Amino acid sequence: MDQSRFNSYINSPAIAYWRELCMSEGMARHYNKGDYFFKQGEVAKYLGLVVSGTLVYSVMGADGTEHVIGLEYADEFVSDFPFSIIGIPARASVIAQSPCEILCVSTQTLRERMNIDSVLRETVRVTTEAVFGTLYDRHTALYTKTPEERYHDLINYDPQLFQHFSLKVIASLLKVTPTYLSRIRNKTED
Repeated sequence: MDQSRFNSYINSPAIAYWRELCMSEGMARHYNKGDYFFKQGEVAKYLGLVVSGTLVYSVMGADGTEHVIGLEYADEFVSDFPFSIIGIPARASVIAQSPCEILCVSTQTLRERMNIDSVLRETVRVTTEAVFGTLYDRHTALYTKTPEERYHDLINYDPQLFQHFSLKVIASLLKVTPTYLSRIRNKTED
């Protein structure tokens, strides 16, 4: 896993395409803390470049428990990629954890453009591979690393992690209880 960014997909050469697209065609939208960028079960309306703020990817379990499965930071992209571009409902929700400014491009517009734009189709393919790599690395880490090792990885990505996200959010991402995460933190600080 790339140790420089939590979301290693950002290192893909295709990201320059998305950045330029959002900067040139994106509409600035503001999201308050707690606002949904998109909801689980609905087709996401936008792909966006996060200008400021933080967001979480969250899935509701069958028992109604919320599970955090991803984090998003400023200068990264927020999307239900590639599903929103092909019109498939989201498997997760994305929720602002702080006030956010996001440069948004309509996924409907991208869907229509893909029919005639071979560069866009290739960029979607390459980006899908990069996103898959990021998610596969995280999935593998759930089976090969302890919660403490995953915690240390998160802190290496973002030493200010607890200033951006709550203990509950971080614990959910690590698949531990908030109490267990507090123990890990205390052990690390000793």
